Amino acid sequence: QVQLVESGGGLVQAGGSLRLSCAASGRTFSTYDMAWFRQAPGKEREFVAGLRKSGGNAYYVDSVKGRFTISRDNAKNTVYLQMNSLKPGDTAVYYCAARWASSRAITGSYDYWGPGTQVTVSS
Repeated sequence: QVQLVESGGGLVQAGGSLRLSCAASGRTFSTYDMAWFRQAPGKEREFVAGLRKSGGNAYYVDSVKGRFTISRDNAKNTVYLQMNSLKPGDTAVYYCAARWASSRAITGSYDYWGPGTQVTVSS
């Protein structure tokens, strides 16, 4: 069973930065595709960033390109989301997601989810 736990959320002012971490259980982390999603009040959950098991190309929703960076450390079973130049519109609960490596679209079809961590950006 895969368990995911996010950390690093909090309250920051617009223009500030946060780094989210997602720790995964097990020793098969290197076989997972990983992603970050977010959900704001009254909004649908949306894909934010994803990274396949190879750690090659990262994929981002247009609204965060140039500001967010997803990375992974397989030795630590951890995926990160570095969030810079934060905007109030980034306020949401951020969720870590995982799946066994797949050729399916990086933006969907995830099987395991963390409980989420709150990110609040004030103006």
